[in-house]
Amino acid sequence: MKKLGIIILMCAAACSAWAQRASYNIIPLPKEVKTDTTQFFTLANGMGIAFDEGNEESTRIARFLQQWVKEATGLELQLTAADKKSPVRLTLIAPAKQGKKSKQPVELTEQQKESYTLTVNKEGVLISAYEPAGLFRATQTLRKSLPIAKGQSVELPFVQITDQPRFTYRGVLLDCGRHFFSVEFIKQFLDAMALHGCNQFHWHLTEDQGWRFEVKAYPDLAKKGSVREKSIIAPSKVRLYDNIPYGGYYTQDECREVVKYAAERYINVVPEIDMPGHMQSALHVFPNLGCTGGPYPVAPHWGVMREVLCGGNPETLNFLKTVFGELCDVFPSPFIHIGGDECPKERWQKCPKCQAKIKELGLASENVKVDGDGGRGSQDGRSAENKLQTYINHEIEQFLASRGRSLIGWDEILAGGLTENAIVMSWRGTKGGIAAAKQNHRVIMSPNVFAYIDHPQLKDLSKSPRTTDSYVVSCSKMYSFEPLVPEELTKEEGDCILGVQANLWTEHVAYPEHALYQLLPRLGAMSEVQWCNPEQKDFENWKARLPQLKKLYDRMGLIYCNEIE
Repeated sequence: MKKLGIIILMCAAACSAWAQRASYNIIPLPKEVKTDTTQFFTLANGMGIAFDEGNEESTRIARFLQQWVKEATGLELQLTAADKKSPVRLTLIAPAKQGKKSKQPVELTEQQKESYTLTVNKEGVLISAYEPAGLFRATQTLRKSLPIAKGQSVELPFVQITDQPRFTYRGVLLDCGRHFFSVEFIKQFLDAMALHGCNQFHWHLTEDQGWRFEVKAYPDLAKKGSVREKSIIAPSKVRLYDNIPYGGYYTQDECREVVKYAAERYINVVPEIDMPGHMQSALHVFPNLGCTGGPYPVAPHWGVMREVLCGGNPETLNFLKTVFGELCDVFPSPFIHIGGDECPKERWQKCPKCQAKIKELGLASENVKVDGDGGRGSQDGRSAENKLQTYINHEIEQFLASRGRSLIGWDEILAGGLTENAIVMSWRGTKGGIAAAKQNHRVIMSPNVFAYIDHPQLKDLSKSPRTTDSYVVSCSKMYSFEPLVPEELTKEEGDCILGVQANLWTEHVAYPEHALYQLLPRLGAMSEVQWCNPEQKDFENWKARLPQLKKLYDRMGLIYCNEIE
């Protein structure tokens, strides 16, 4: 009998050793985490996940959770629909009304639509949210808390997590104009974004070096405009090329596939057709839309091209409205990005059509300083040519508004004066964004020195693949960014800041593995800029939490930089 007791105790100890313990020290850090580490709920094989089977989104999220638990721990949970006895429950709750007699529906803020609570107690795991997006964010939190190890069970410390994002716009840009990336890779990219709580995928679809979006009205635009005859391999005073044709574009059906995949992960796809500059691939197919008539090759090298759409040719607006019309048919995004950056006016200054249009519109140059102006491909001051670009922007803004969409442009759109409802994406520092916010325009902060992940993340350039190397954007640099500066903006002006975006330009990033290396773990740093309040942020604490996230990267097959600066 004594021996039997010893055996039972040994078995109990072994079972306890097999159990893996969860940790809520995740990235990005939730708003409020109250943990009782003296008590645990044990998640075991065969337990049920209860959800509303009549709700398609809840069903999908429950399946995601089932898949993620199995991938991380090997445990197979069962989907049990609305069984209240299941130890894991997903539930949508109605927001409380201000007064008991109030019949007015409760209007949630954008942050509240992604809010959630996650409770672990003796009864199990309860995830509740106002909307499915909140349920999804909560299941990602639970996923990141799980140990990455196959075991007999998982111990979940008792916890009460209450969470919602700081900013409503939490974006990442992928440039597919310079280099083309497959739909399968883009899905992997979206999975990485979802893991970090991002909700806006900025898809840069056109460039001087390649047109990647199928326009059915202009079949040759993608077929011919997507292919450059060669690519630069040694950007210097003496340019060297590989002399290998390079191309690829996305059909509209493929774009819809990406939109659907993203939407299932509560990510909106913001497409960008960059105009009136960065259009040499389109001019290659339609040389009549340029100021000189061409010919124009699809650009084989990087930089700012002086060949741009002719601002005085009426066919230019017809072309753009056709393109943006089909873009709106494919992408349901409330935001459409028109670029507007790096558009030299050299051709417009000498073009009879552009000058005639300037005269027709009564545009005149003003010798005023425009905040956010300057930089590559721009002109200081509010020139008549910059105002001509504003005229084009206005026409496209009105067209997009008729389709229920809002226009986003890079901060160069400030140069000729902002159109009525334009959203400014501030990339040349934050001055452009601040200037736009002071004019009560919505703003997305994406300053190059903090948010450009095409730049190296390590000071020793020999430790990383070759990329844009004019300055280093380390994890600590990115983490230190604060988009709301009280000294610069009032409370009302600060409310104009929608959020923050990281940008991955691909002049020197040609392969998926390199793209992921540039992205990670810097997206982990950016995610806390996007999600967390300033008082929560602590870089040393972030570094201490990173190893747990890296284990998940490994499980997902994601490449990342293993050094942190």
